[in-house]
Amino acid sequence: MATIKAAILGFGTVGQGIYHILNEKREDLRKKLGVELEVAKILVRDTTKERVPGTRHLLTDNIDDCLNVKGLQVVFEAIVGEEPAYTYLKKAVMKKCHVITANKVMFAKYGLELQELAKQNGVFVGYEATVAGGVPVIKTMKNILLVNDVTRIQGILNGTSNYILTKMRAEGWSFDKALKEAQALGYAEADPYMDISGQDAFKKLMVLSALAFGEQPNWADVKVVGIDGITPEQVKEAKEKGLRYRHVAEVEKLPDGTIFAQVGPMLVSKEHPLYPIDDVFNAVTMETNYIGTLTLIGPGAGMYPTASVMVEDYAEIIGKRAGFVVTI
Repeated sequence: MATIKAAILGFGTVGQGIYHILNEKREDLRKKLGVELEVAKILVRDTTKERVPGTRHLLTDNIDDCLNVKGLQVVFEAIVGEEPAYTYLKKAVMKKCHVITANKVMFAKYGLELQELAKQNGVFVGYEATVAGGVPVIKTMKNILLVNDVTRIQGILNGTSNYILTKMRAEGWSFDKALKEAQALGYAEADPYMDISGQDAFKKLMVLSALAFGEQPNWADVKVVGIDGITPEQVKEAKEKGLRYRHVAEVEKLPDGTIFAQVGPMLVSKEHPLYPIDDVFNAVTMETNYIGTLTLIGPGAGMYPTASVMVEDYAEIIGKRAGFVVTI
């Protein structure tokens, strides 16, 4: 049986999730893919810190140690920020490695370029985990786009913001109290700027725009508003009117071909598909010419939802190479 060697770049929450799933699903993956997967290297900042028992011998702080592994075929990337993630993945692609990423900040900016480079080198890029965690938005949209045109996308793309707005409405909490609770539960980072400012949702929206339309709007033209300006009084008033605040990211292709996008708080009524989406759940609504409106809902973050879709990307890529479809 052939052995496929993989490297994991970044060993925080998502990186550890990938490692655990690959080990737990080892037998299933072997039966379904007909190959043995071996995690050969794990890139970390501190090699003295063994986060998962039994992995110390795999740890390195040098990207070349990963990319020079003999027979390396797959690189899972779970690093935060544009760099050095983009540079590392470019190197991996140039070495004819498939790459699978969860890095929406990097992919929003460099995704189209990275996919073109991968095409030139005969490898694949998996990026399901860059948008909405465990919700299969990317693969669903790819399938839809084979026949349909997607004209408009609206989504709740940040679970932290959605959790805060839910608690402000359901519990009558202040923004600060809801944020502190989100941090205590691990939904929000110690520095929550990316979540509450709308920047996280914006980056994910740009990934969806590139997929749906083959291009993105000029980033400077996109109005991005966070949720930190919403008061409990506004939430209460909306509730009394049967409305709910949702933090919505939307992008559409206008009749003249212009791509329009915006991110910000929106009041929605019971008729809107995003109305019932509470807590840390994400949802993406796509308007298409043949199917009509389709909404996908699910957990937007976390170790296993995000890591699982990365492993699914891996299974899909191996299946493509072998000429068959894999479901896990």
